[in-house]
Amino acid sequence: MSRKTPSKTVRSRKTKLAHMSPAQIEETFRRWQELEPEPKTELEYQSAFELLVAVTLSAQATDVGVNKATRKLFPIANTPAAIAALSVEGLKPYIATIGLYNTKAANVVALSQQILDLHGGEVPANREALEALPGVGRKTANVVLNTAFGQPTMAVDTHIFRVSNRMGLAPGKNVRQVEDALLARVPAPYLRHAHHWLILHGRYVCKARKPECGQCIVHDLCQWPEKQALIIAG
Repeated sequence: MSRKTPSKTVRSRKTKLAHMSPAQIEETFRRWQELEPEPKTELEYQSAFELLVAVTLSAQATDVGVNKATRKLFPIANTPAAIAALSVEGLKPYIATIGLYNTKAANVVALSQQILDLHGGEVPANREALEALPGVGRKTANVVLNTAFGQPTMAVDTHIFRVSNRMGLAPGKNVRQVEDALLARVPAPYLRHAHHWLILHGRYVCKARKPECGQCIVHDLCQWPEKQALIIAG
């Protein structure tokens, strides 16, 4: 009888990733804070409303692409009243270079009108109201609450999901599990900026295809089994 190749389930059990310890997590964020004390989003904005629009436009798009569009849009319309007056058809030419721009134009105009109608023209600073806006999901709400209003939320994107699982920082099968695990495991003094440190680490160091483990300042704390080969190769 031929020997069968181990199933993916068996392999995953044999190479199950260890969780980082509380002390390792503390040290990871201490180093990231030392490297970048005040991390910022790479989206360009001057108000909570501009941030909300930029984040809404950034779904399945790069920050660079969104910034190129908003540099033209915001000097013309950067308030709920101005966007609503611009209309969907008027907004489209400004964001036509961004993916899904038809749907995004409709959502941005609709959320602008809703902010005018229900919130006196001001972006609400609570999750329930934000998530009730057209085109605004949990991740977008978390970004706005964290970046515009300083709340310790965790917006889990593909970078944060990858880094949290790969490092053993806060493993989870879906973004909500990772979000909850991060909120539980990241030490309170670091929660305010944790979202941005994780994104920057995933975007520039712990990349999806070619993680730069040899350049990583927390490689000794990371629990990823494959890191050593990349450190040596680097």
